[in-house]
Amino acid sequence: MTHAIHYDVSLLSDMDIYLFKQGNHTKLYDKLGSHMMTRKKVKGVCFAVWAPNAERVSVRGDFNDYNTDSHPLRLRDDDSGIWEGFIEEVEQGLTYKYHIVSRHHEIIHDKSDPFAFYSEKPPNSASRIWSLDEYKWQDTQWLDTRHKHNTYDAPISVYEVHLGSWRRKIEDNNRYLTYRELAHELVDYLKMMNYTHVEFMPLTEYPFFGSWGYQVVGYFSATARFGEPEDLMYLIDIMHQNGIGVIMDWVPSHFAVDMHGLINFDGTALYEHDDPRQGYHPEWGSIIFNYGRNEVQSFLISSAMFWLEKYHIDGIRVDAVASILYLNYAREEGEWIPNKFGGNENLEAVAFLRNLNESVYREFSDVLMVAEESTAWPMVTRPTSIGGLGFGFKWNMGWMHDSLKYMSFDPIYRQHHHHQLTFSMWYAFDENFMLPLSHDEVVHMKGSLINKMPGDLNQKFANLRALYAHMMAHPGKKLLFMGCEIAQFAEWNFEQSLDWHLLDFPLHSKLQKMLSDLNRIYRDERALHQYDEKREGFEWIDDGDYQHNCISFMRKSDKPDETIYVLCNFSDETRHEYLVGVPYPGTYEEIFNSQSSYYEGWNIGNNGPIEARKVPRHGREYSITLTLPPLGVLYLKQPEEKA
Repeated sequence: MTHAIHYDVSLLSDMDIYLFKQGNHTKLYDKLGSHMMTRKKVKGVCFAVWAPNAERVSVRGDFNDYNTDSHPLRLRDDDSGIWEGFIEEVEQGLTYKYHIVSRHHEIIHDKSDPFAFYSEKPPNSASRIWSLDEYKWQDTQWLDTRHKHNTYDAPISVYEVHLGSWRRKIEDNNRYLTYRELAHELVDYLKMMNYTHVEFMPLTEYPFFGSWGYQVVGYFSATARFGEPEDLMYLIDIMHQNGIGVIMDWVPSHFAVDMHGLINFDGTALYEHDDPRQGYHPEWGSIIFNYGRNEVQSFLISSAMFWLEKYHIDGIRVDAVASILYLNYAREEGEWIPNKFGGNENLEAVAFLRNLNESVYREFSDVLMVAEESTAWPMVTRPTSIGGLGFGFKWNMGWMHDSLKYMSFDPIYRQHHHHQLTFSMWYAFDENFMLPLSHDEVVHMKGSLINKMPGDLNQKFANLRALYAHMMAHPGKKLLFMGCEIAQFAEWNFEQSLDWHLLDFPLHSKLQKMLSDLNRIYRDERALHQYDEKREGFEWIDDGDYQHNCISFMRKSDKPDETIYVLCNFSDETRHEYLVGVPYPGTYEEIFNSQSSYYEGWNIGNNGPIEARKVPRHGREYSITLTLPPLGVLYLKQPEEKA
């Protein structure tokens, strides 16, 4: 069969070229790459690739026995740098690459298509011709009501998952589950655990499994490791049909050095900076995007929009935002180039992030844009119109570091580190925060969460239960990495399944049950989530009892009778006859106790109602006297209407 090539077909209009060059094209995936279509009743594929500094570009693939000469593309007669061609009788599933010769007559490595929708399974690296229009979505009801699940006043509790190691088929050569297998096993688990959202570590195609997806080559291609694109769509669809939102990690901060990818794409630093002081990432050994190039902005923004439109995802967690914002990130003096004002801020990257968030929210106002930003950069989650970056949420890395540090101390020393327990409330409402206990905290010799806790086995579990209970009551949305809910002792290993066998032991299975209950309480009690991002939702009762390692506070909604009273004792001693000021008379009851025997705790707490007395305490007219269990957290609530 002959596969004639024609040059009178283009998906690109003059407006497309204009927007592309302005950095404002948000749907390049409809124009560049490979697209099946019919021309004059002949089926084929329209190819288009940006390679402005190439001398020659051709398509080689299954259909021409990977011949480098038979199907050359033609450079457009504008100054876009885009090469095009329509090749007859090329079908879905066939593989291809672009053969690029530079203007210096150097043959560049054959390149994968930057806009490919599907690729060969690594270590193979060719792109595949693929249409994404065949899948029939069944999630209309979810999409119509998604705004209710992604708002600031909604409960958002996220389970972070690495698809290749959540659960494996040990009996089948330890293989990871496919997208379709995960669709049912994972959704059942998330429902059992009462999570509202799942976050997938990157699923954009990546060569090295050990990078966990953070070294990307295919920004529009779902990794083939777990199945075809439609299989991932099915997984997301099933999540939506069961009321679970899907967030995806996305990596615009750097890309892989593998030569079939974006690096040195047309013989020049096209997507990246030429100067390694700007274009090479010393910490991760990867390549940094040139955010000052408008075409690169169009590429990256289109990638984000692609996953939101074509895969119906409900949010994007933008990886390593700090490395994008700072020119001197992970660099010593003399290893970076200051901006035009002499500072270390990447002004072009700031403009890109604002453009990204404005573009996304303009079309998808009901999704989550979450920044993993680890510094004190101001107004990350404030509108771009007032100088913010425009994200919806920001990971609260300060809370995470302080909390884990505090919990690592033996209780006898915690009184000297009380500020690490309370300091987060000084800035808790400066941004819209999400509290993360993510994969980063349980790898690279950092130890698992359970092994960060001091004491013997029972004390470790008590401490971990207290940490989780405090986290769920602290203002901000929640995120927990898989395996932490079962107190896995080992650090996370991306090549193995989680240690599900631990659930045979009550300490582990009951901790899992506690997380499920905490998620349910967080979801059902409006006081724990309605004002997560507002000061009205939090009030200290007592933040100064450092000598006893105790804190107490209220979480509030717009209805006073919904208030939750949170009492934390991070010492290893029971606090008997502990007096706590409360604003209202009447009775108070425990609705949660992290030391309940139901969770394999020490069964210390308060049975039955606790009557408030007119004894002033903590600046309040009434007080209650109760027992605080050691290494325990209590949630109290008034069970009846106040007088």
